Amino acid sequence: MADIGGIAGDRLRAIVERIEQLEEEKKALSDDIREIYSEAKSIGFDVKVLRQVIRLRKMDSHDRSAMEQVLDVYKRALDM
Repeated sequence: MADIGGIAGDRLRAIVERIEQLEEEKKALSDDIREIYSEAKSIGFDVKVLRQVIRLRKMDSHDRSAMEQVLDVYKRALDM
């Protein structure tokens, strides 16, 4: 494909196709994750808590500790 308006058509097509492929893979991974959460729910795990645990595990331990301290202060301030 020739350059159109200064854009190499073949290069553009390759980039678009790579993005489309990754989007398909992302959707498949998302479906797989949804299925695992469904499985966890079916055997009695609380999915909301499981999602929170996963979110916390992604955090740096220092950041997590700081967040938990602030959360504790807020909860005490609200008599929780």
